[in-house]
Amino acid sequence: MRMRRPRWPRTRTGQRRLVQAVMAGCVLALLPSAWLYVSTADRLRTTADVPRTEVAVVFGAGLWKQGQPSPYLAHRLDAAAALYRAGRIEVVLVTGDNSRKDYDEPDAMRAYLTRHGVPDARIVGDYAGFDTWDSCVRAKKIFGVDRAVLISQDFHIRRAVALCEAAGVTSYGVGVDAEHDVTWYYGGTREVFAAGKAVLDAVFQPDPTFLGPREPGVARALAAGR
Repeated sequence: MRMRRPRWPRTRTGQRRLVQAVMAGCVLALLPSAWLYVSTADRLRTTADVPRTEVAVVFGAGLWKQGQPSPYLAHRLDAAAALYRAGRIEVVLVTGDNSRKDYDEPDAMRAYLTRHGVPDARIVGDYAGFDTWDSCVRAKKIFGVDRAVLISQDFHIRRAVALCEAAGVTSYGVGVDAEHDVTWYYGGTREVFAAGKAVLDAVFQPDPTFLGPREPGVARALAAGR
């Protein structure tokens, strides 16, 4: 049985209604992105003017061969190290994926930071930051972070700030520069779709994939520096 192909409406009224329906669908699809832009308009900073804050959160962005941070993740970690050396932050919470033994973002991030001047005692690892919402909720509920500087690429930072605010973490976002390569364009396109999930997460506030007991790592790291 042959499937019938959809036909363009023959009447002007039908054509107008189809165009209106398509336009309405486009508007609805872009509403989540608009929410991200509006809700984070006053929360974005640079490494030079971000307020002094005890904790910075760096989100994982993939590992390359030999378990080294990807260039995008390395740029995020470079920004965190620069903020630490400038005395603008005291502790770095690295949050990423460690769902299997052969893939460990947080420890790779820790090793990179220590090579770039951040003491190991000032780095705390969150090994269950499987996505942005999970990382924000765990920063608040597991590590007791109430206020933080968030570090990511510019195409992701607005979503990170909006979700951490929804999770109860007062946040400032630092969007680091990145080469406009295929990964950058992919990331920007992906954010259009991820914005829809972000709205659902902010509204319904689901539990993260793994919650677990509270961890004193951030409090201990802060106390060690005083």
